[in-house]
Amino acid sequence: MKELGTYLKRTRVSNGVNMAEAAEDLELSVTELENIESGNVKAFKDVYDLKEKIRIYAKYLGLDCEKVIDEFNGFLFTHTSKISLEDIKSAQKKSEVSEKKIKSPYTMEHKGKSKVLPIVIIGAILIAIIFIVIYFIVSSINQVPTKVDVLSSYKGEESSYEFTY
Repeated sequence: MKELGTYLKRTRVSNGVNMAEAAEDLELSVTELENIESGNVKAFKDVYDLKEKIRIYAKYLGLDCEKVIDEFNGFLFTHTSKISLEDIKSAQKKSEVSEKKIKSPYTMEHKGKSKVLPIVIIGAILIAIIFIVIYFIVSSINQVPTKVDVLSSYKGEESSYEFTY
């Protein structure tokens, strides 16, 4: 990777582009470009992200992207083929242990706690309230008004009105 980084740096310098200008044009940090040019793969957490940044950088410098990426893939192959299976397994175990140690209430999985029950209870309460309101509305509409006998106050009195036809 160091050779690839040196090649990218030589090309940048021969094109007359300074580090800050390239970083600004590519929307990368100067530190990222320095790490690419120095071959510091460990500065990047994600190899695929590094590969994409190298591709963009090579294109920016006017290089054949596929040849540069092939060179990077060759580096990855030789680098990863030297890692023993035991080292890979121990790294996996370490990552599993570290994942178990770091827990946040926002990222923890809450097993056994169901969110369905509270939703069902709230839904049942809302439906009951709606039925109670509808019952009172219907019962007040269906209520027979009490009859008021208007003529009862005039009983016994003779009517002074005469109707003629």
